[in-house]
Amino acid sequence: MRNAGRELFRNNKGFILFLCLFGVFRTAVADWNPIPSSSMHPNLLEGDVVFVNRLAYDLKVPLTDIVVSHLGDPVRGDVVTFASPKDGTRLIKRIVAVPGDVVEMRNEQLIINGKPAQYRVLDAASEALPGGFAEAYRLHETVDGRGHRIQVMPQLQARSNFAPITIPQDQFMMLGDNRDNSADSRYIGLVPRHLLVGRAVRVLVSADYQGNWAPRTERFGMRLE
Repeated sequence: MRNAGRELFRNNKGFILFLCLFGVFRTAVADWNPIPSSSMHPNLLEGDVVFVNRLAYDLKVPLTDIVVSHLGDPVRGDVVTFASPKDGTRLIKRIVAVPGDVVEMRNEQLIINGKPAQYRVLDAASEALPGGFAEAYRLHETVDGRGHRIQVMPQLQARSNFAPITIPQDQFMMLGDNRDNSADSRYIGLVPRHLLVGRAVRVLVSADYQGNWAPRTERFGMRLE
């Protein structure tokens, strides 16, 4: 039995080495992340698979959260993947506040360091929910000169207000773009830097898995806002 195992290894050592190197690459350099929920509507859809640059912020020991070296600083507006500080679940959200920021929310409006975010109404849509459908309003949000789309559904009565909070060193506030349907920092707390996995850069591929699995080719290669 032992000899058979050795023979199997000798005959396939090139492929085994490839798998090992591929595993290291995915855990230390680059990754991809399927989108399982609607928390980043309208920018990311269920069935999107996004490319994640694991070297955007930190070099880590593969398969761990041990940081070897800082390579860059996360900034407001980055879409990032991270491990939830609550239960370790892999999540993808947008950074809205970085260390030193004072952030608050009043009736869906973000206020960063005393400056209210600016909003422009885009359109309305119908959002599917477990109990039926809700009307969603899509807005363009601009914070400190950087803009992206968000979505609000006021009828859900989510946490659209919170008092000013100063972000501590090496922690970040994350919000979903689908503001009223996202389990983000309002529910799971601030996210420590060592739990960041990487910056989501673009959609690699996309398929309508809630329908007939038809590929959404117009989303292939799409850069994230």
